[in-house]
Amino acid sequence: MQKIIVALFTGSLLTAFIGCEQKPPAVEEKQNPVERGKYLVIIGGCHDCHTPKVEGPGGMPLPDTTSLLSGHPEGMPFPTWMPTDLQQRNAIALTNPMLTAWAGPWGVSFAINLTPDTSTGLGEWTEQAFIQAMRTGKHQGQPNARDILPPMPWPSIAQMTDGDLKAMWAYLRTVPPIKNQAPLPEPPVGALSMPAK
Repeated sequence: MQKIIVALFTGSLLTAFIGCEQKPPAVEEKQNPVERGKYLVIIGGCHDCHTPKVEGPGGMPLPDTTSLLSGHPEGMPFPTWMPTDLQQRNAIALTNPMLTAWAGPWGVSFAINLTPDTSTGLGEWTEQAFIQAMRTGKHQGQPNARDILPPMPWPSIAQMTDGDLKAMWAYLRTVPPIKNQAPLPEPPVGALSMPAK
């Protein structure tokens, strides 16, 4: 399980920082935006963190199909981050078994509810707010809002075309709304000193 978690986290970080200057190829104009958005949400790994997991064969975490894209389950325990503990393990972050909460030097981040629920999800967001959030790494795209924290690969998503971001938004508006209030991020505790090279 530790290897899976390290691989997922490493993949998220690499996705966020590698190839940031590349633009994706143009999309066929005739393609249905909702279908395109569903495709982008799947290949973009949105379910990796925003969909709670159930235990599959061999302990493999699999998406809980009853709570797709609903974020970190309300009231569910989450990991804490202590620099000394992780340095002894040669690690930088921890996650919960559902992969919906991550603890690291940034504090604790929680996958938000991406369903169109109006009180706990993206139901009150606008398309423009969604696009701005993905472009700026700020919650709801507001300049003074809180930062969108790791492992969310928003720097990579920011390189998507407006058409692709609009398609993702169109798809997210079609998923069943689920009432689930993910917690707000927890502030960092302690400091991490990187090992000398």
